[in-house]
This record gives sequence, C-alpha cells and structure tokens, in this order.
Amino acid sequence: MLRYLYYCLPLLLLTACGRPAPKSQPAADPESGYTLVWADEFDAGERPDTVNWGYERGFVRNEEDQWYQEDNARVEDGFLIIEGRREDRPNPNYEAGSDNWKTRWPTIGYSSSSINTRGKHAWKYGRFEMRGQVPVGEGYWPAWWSLGVEGPWPANGEIDMMEYYRGDILANVASRAPNGRARWSSVRVPVDSLGGAKAFADSFHVWRMDWDEEAIALYLDDSLLNRTLIDSMPNAGEYPFEPFHQPHYLLLNLALGGNNGGPLDRTPLPVEYRVDYVRVYQKE
Repeated sequence: MLRYLYYCLPLLLLTACGRPAPKSQPAADPESGYTLVWADEFDAGERPDTVNWGYERGFVRNEEDQWYQEDNARVEDGFLIIEGRREDRPNPNYEAGSDNWKTRWPTIGYSSSSINTRGKHAWKYGRFEMRGQVPVGEGYWPAWWSLGVEGPWPANGEIDMMEYYRGDILANVASRAPNGRARWSSVRVPVDSLGGAKAFADSFHVWRMDWDEEAIALYLDDSLLNRTLIDSMPNAGEYPFEPFHQPHYLLLNLALGGNNGGPLDRTPLPVEYRVDYVRVYQKE
C-alpha cells in the first residue's frame, strides 16, 4: 500500500486537476539539454503519415482476438484515433483443423490497428513522450512501446512505456532470460488508485521515457513509475548487441482480449484510443 501511495498520490492529484498541458506548451524543460528531433502531432491528413508509420496486419501476437488492419486508424481533429470494434467476416487465413491460433478461427470477430515506425525511424537514448487518452475496462489492452531493431524477441529488448490491462497501468522493460523467455522489470499501478477507472479514462495523460546509457525511467504525468538499470537486464545468449544499447522503434496499438486483455463478451465496443502527439528528444 505504501508503495502505491508513493507512486500514485502525485498522479491522483494531477488527474483531479483535469487534462494535462495542451500542445502549445513545451513538452520538455529547456534546461534539461534535450532537443526535439522528431514528432508526430497528428494535425494533417486523414490517416497516419506513411512517412512515419507502417501497419501490422492480421492476427499478430499473444492470441489476441483482434484482426489488425489499416481501416481502424485515422487522424481527426488533431488526434490519432485507433478504434477497436466488433466484426463478423471470414478469416482469409482459416485452415480447418489447424492448431495455429492465427488460422484456426473461421471468422474475424474483432478488429483494431497497430502502427509502428519500424524501418522508418529508430532512436538510441533520449526522452520519449506520448499524450493520450486510453480506454479502461475488461478486454481492452492499449499500449505505447518500443522494440530493438536487431535480433528476435525478447533478445532485441522491449520497453512498455504505457500498457493497460485488467485494471492496471503497467511500465515494463524486458530482455532475454537464460531459459530463452523474457526477463521482466515491471511495475503495476491499479487504476483505482489513480482516481478510478472512469476519471482516468475520461482524461488525457502524458507518458514519458527518459533513456540513457545507464537506465530507463518510465513516467506517468511526471511521476516516476519504474527506473530500470540497463546493466541489470543483459541478454542471456550469444548476441553481438545488447537490447538497450541499440536503436528502438515505436509502436502504438489497441489490442483486444488475448492472453492479458481478458474476455470480450461484455466489453463495450466500438472503443477509441486517442493520441494527441508522440515526441522524441535527444541530447546533443
């Protein structure tokens, strides 16, 4: 309980005060030494800019229920909107009798979008910020995260700057453990401790990562959730790189159900995950 109060009291106060600072205000302290090197403010066009973002397609990971497709991501009124919704159409990859979860379902019951900067933009170290409004409730699994450009998962390294499912906000760092599975440094904060699900979901919040040669620090509304020393997360195995001393690319997605999202039988859909901006700063 004391741990949650330490993390969450500043967040609760900020949530109660309403929406965070609007776009027109600086997203980084000029005295910090960071310079803006890339941003998407989602102020133009009807779809995510393909100069910045590519799409995942189909059933992708974690036995999630949604089919990823381009149609569920749009730009509107200065926001990226990723919409999760119910569907009822044939799965084009269906194989009768298949044991593969991607091909054993005869129909697509849900759809959403997952976009990323892979092959377009990647960064090593810096300050990364996202201002967004995330859905909270059973079945929802929104995320803002990064993956290393080299190597298979989890050896390439994963950082979950923002993740929500089953009532918790998560801040995670993962690398490869000796058994080949993921080694996690993870912090969970119950949404109930942040003013409750409705208050949290009705507000915009700012998620931030400060990443340098020594550590990865993950913040929500300027309150530190998780600081992980990079030396504590080495890869087990023969790799010519370390997961957090290489460039990472960014992902934004809204998953539904799957291994962690929970059942969708009573989940209100359609639902929207709104992103105001994504910004990357680095030091000279």
